[in-house]
Amino acid sequence: MSHRPETVHTPPAWRRGVVLVLLLALPLVLMARAVSLQLLEGDFLQGQGDQRHLRVESLPAHRGTIHDRHGEPLAISAPVDSVWADPGVTLDEADPAQLQALAGQLGLDAATLRADLEARRSREFFYLRRHVDPALADEVMSLEVPGVALQREYRRFYPAGEVTGHVLGFTDIDDRGQEGLELAYEDWLSGEPGAKRVLRDRLGRNIEDVERLREPAPGRDLHLTIDKRLQYIAYRELKAAVERNDALGGSLVLLDVKTGDILAMVNQPSFNPNRRQDITGGRYRNRAVTDIYEPGSVMKPFTVLAALRSGRYTPDTPVETEPGVMRVGTHTVRDVRNFGELTVTGVLRKSSNVGAARIALDLDNGRVWQVFNEMGLGRPTGVAFPGEAAGFVSAMPSERPVERATLAFGYGLSVTNLQLARAYAAIAADGMLPAPGLLADAERQPAERVMTAEHARQLREMLTEVTRSGGTATQAAIPGYQVAGKTGTSRKAVAGGYADSRYISTFAGMAPASDPRFMAVITIDEPRGEDYYAGPVAGPVFRAVVGDALRLYNITPDAPVEDAGVTVAQGGRP
Repeated sequence: MSHRPETVHTPPAWRRGVVLVLLLALPLVLMARAVSLQLLEGDFLQGQGDQRHLRVESLPAHRGTIHDRHGEPLAISAPVDSVWADPGVTLDEADPAQLQALAGQLGLDAATLRADLEARRSREFFYLRRHVDPALADEVMSLEVPGVALQREYRRFYPAGEVTGHVLGFTDIDDRGQEGLELAYEDWLSGEPGAKRVLRDRLGRNIEDVERLREPAPGRDLHLTIDKRLQYIAYRELKAAVERNDALGGSLVLLDVKTGDILAMVNQPSFNPNRRQDITGGRYRNRAVTDIYEPGSVMKPFTVLAALRSGRYTPDTPVETEPGVMRVGTHTVRDVRNFGELTVTGVLRKSSNVGAARIALDLDNGRVWQVFNEMGLGRPTGVAFPGEAAGFVSAMPSERPVERATLAFGYGLSVTNLQLARAYAAIAADGMLPAPGLLADAERQPAERVMTAEHARQLREMLTEVTRSGGTATQAAIPGYQVAGKTGTSRKAVAGGYADSRYISTFAGMAPASDPRFMAVITIDEPRGEDYYAGPVAGPVFRAVVGDALRLYNITPDAPVEDAGVTVAQGGRP
C-alpha cells in the first residue's frame, strides 16, 4: 500500500509582513490616541467629566430674625432639607423597587412619581418634596436611589403662631416674604445667597466640596415695637370677646402714648403662619390697617373739640336734646331715649346723637370737618404696612345740614383702627399727634400739635365720665386707674342704606387719664349675642388688656379702687 507524501503549507511571506506591521502599528495608534485625548481633546473631556460630577450649588442665605421690643424672637429661619432628583438618572438607573420605596417614604403614588419624573426627564433638577424633617431625610437617603439627593434650605418658623400672624405675615416655600412685615421688609430681611462647587457621585450625593465661589450674606434682623406679652394678652382677650358675642371678627390696636409705638395689634379671625393650610385670603389680612368702617359715636370727642375751639362752648355749656328726636331736613336724628338738657360733658357721657348734631349745626360750616382732617383721618398713618387703607374724609366740607349733623356723630367718613388710635393718642398726649410705628428705633415724622394741651386735658376729663357710673362704658373701667374713653356703636352700611341689626361696636380709651401711657381701640364686627352696644361688648376687652399693660409696666394708679364704674346707662348709639 503506497503512501502519499505529506504536503507542508507555508504561509505566504506577505501575511507575516501584515501581522508584523499591525503589531508594530498598534502601540503607535494607542500612543496617538493617548496624545489626542490628553492634548487635543483634554479640555473638552475634562469639561464633560466635570459636568457629570462637578456642580455649582447655591448656598442659601439665612433670613434675618424678627424680634419684639424685648428681644424675644417672633420669626426665625431654621435649616431644613429638601429632597430632589435628577429625573434622567433616576429613571435610567433606579430599579422599580427603589422607586416604589421612595414614593412610599415621600407619601406619593409610585405611578404619579414616575410620571412626574418622565415629564421632566430633560431637566437635571426636580424637587420631590420640600422642607422635610431630618428623620425623613435620613430614611430617603438610606434607600440610595440613583439621582436622588438632599438640598439644604431654610424654613421660616413663628414661635407665637397666630398671636403675631397678622403683623408678621408669612413667607413662601422659598423663604420670600408674602404678607405683613415679611413682605414690607423683604429687602432688609433677605440675604444674598452664596455658591460653591461640589463633587457628586453617580447617586447625586455630594462627596466633596471643591471650592467656595461666593459666601452667603445673611439678612439683617428686624426689631419691632411689639411687646410679645401684650400681644398675647390682646389676642386672648379679643378672641374671647369675638366668641362670647358670636361676632364675625374683631380688631385691636394698643399704642404707647409717649412714643407712638404700636405695642400690640391683633385681629380675629386669625391664622397660624406655621400651617400653610390656614393661609387663606379672608384670614390673613391685617384688619387694623386694611379694613375701613364708619366709626359712629366714637368721633363725638372731636366734634366737641371743634366746639371748644369756637370759644362758645365749655364742658359745662348746656345742650338741649329734648325730646330725644331731631329733624334735619327730611331726615331724623334719634337718641335711644330722651335725655332732656345735657351739658357738653353729658353729651359725651350719654353719647347723645341729638346733642352732637345740635353742636355741629351751631358751629360755622367746616369746623368739625377741619378737626377730622387735622387728626390724620382720610390719609395713611405712615406706618408703611402693606395694604394700609387711607380711609375717607370728604375733600371739602358739605353744605348740607344733614351731612354736617351725621358727620358730628361719626357717619359719612371711614377710618381704620390704627387711624382712630392715632387720633385719640393726640388727646392722650396733650394735643400732639404721634407718628405710629412698628419698628423700634426707626426714624419717624415728629409729633404734630393738633390741639392745645388745655383742650386735650378738658377732653380727657370729660371722657372719664364715660367710664364712670352713668356713662356708656362702665365695663371699661379699671380699678385704681382713671380711664378716659368713648364708645361707638355704628350701623353697617348695606346696599340702599344701613342695616337694621348689623353693627360695629368700638371702644377707644386711654389710661391712666391723668397722665396717659396707653391708648387702645377695640372693634367688634357684628356682635350677634344679647348685647351689641360697644360698652358691654368692647369695654371688657379694654379693661383686661390695658389693665394688664398698666401692671406689667408698673404704672402708678391715679384713682382709688372705689372709683371704678359698676352700672351701665344707655345713650344714643353709644
